[in-house]
Amino acid sequence: MRQCRVGRARPESLKLQHMRRFRAVLLVLPLLLAGCVQEAGTDADPGETATAAPAEQPANWIYQLSGYTDGNLDALVAAPHEAAVIDLARDGGEGYFTAEEITALKDSGKSVYAYFTMGSIETYRPEYDAVAATDMILNQWGDWPDEYFVRYWDQDWWDLVMQPRLDQAAAAGFDGVYLDVPNAYEEIDLALVPGETRESLAQKMVDLVVHAQEYAGDDLRILVQNSPELREYPGYLDAIDGIGIEELFFLNADEPCTEDWCAENLEHTRVIRDAGKLVLAVDYAAEPANVTAACDHYAEEGFAGAVAGVDLDAIYAPCP
Repeated sequence: MRQCRVGRARPESLKLQHMRRFRAVLLVLPLLLAGCVQEAGTDADPGETATAAPAEQPANWIYQLSGYTDGNLDALVAAPHEAAVIDLARDGGEGYFTAEEITALKDSGKSVYAYFTMGSIETYRPEYDAVAATDMILNQWGDWPDEYFVRYWDQDWWDLVMQPRLDQAAAAGFDGVYLDVPNAYEEIDLALVPGETRESLAQKMVDLVVHAQEYAGDDLRILVQNSPELREYPGYLDAIDGIGIEELFFLNADEPCTEDWCAENLEHTRVIRDAGKLVLAVDYAAEPANVTAACDHYAEEGFAGAVAGVDLDAIYAPCP
């Protein structure tokens, strides 16, 4: 299943403003009834328990991973959105947002989630040297010369990266984490991991998400970006509080998403929604007609939605 992660603004140095992504535009959505019975064709898999609608489903969200004005969150505090996804660090390095900054953002009425990758490592991240000193680095990711897939199932990955990042998010007071690159299971060069298959790598990704949820407990909500098909694996739906999903309706940029995987992702996302999980959807469009169309789709589907450019480095208004 094709997964996106298209926008990738890169730092000019390890300590400069990093990544890719920008902010949002949004929707309005009805809360789902607890324990609703799903229609045929969207039934959850056996063993997965449909849950009540999330108590704090936002009406809209903002997605900004770099370009923080003066390196602070004041502009985001003033933004009208109900949820925010920001990087764990203001510079992509060790400039972590403080508890005071996250508290101010939450006091503006937003749920706040810390973004980081769980299936890859960027060379500008503070953990990179320690990871590179192990055998965990695998193939480079396509057009991103500073990002590599990793053996995310190794204990070293948990010890060096996942656990410290979860601890940092909890200490700063984030409501949850927003975990990217679950699609590593599809992108890893199988020649570098003898004995593994796409199926075994998918199961290992599910295991990592479950481990993160068990470790975080009630301290952090777990949102995963993309790879909605993982919901078919036992235990996965129970481990997540929601999903971030890119390009359900428009590709980068302003191109209608008509590929088969677009429809497949939408069907999987509907099942996740019907299980009472948060859905934060983002499409990449700028033409007014496409922005309106995407916002209308979010309202129809009951998703919190954002219509953004691919750099995710600025603040934009939510869907009307």
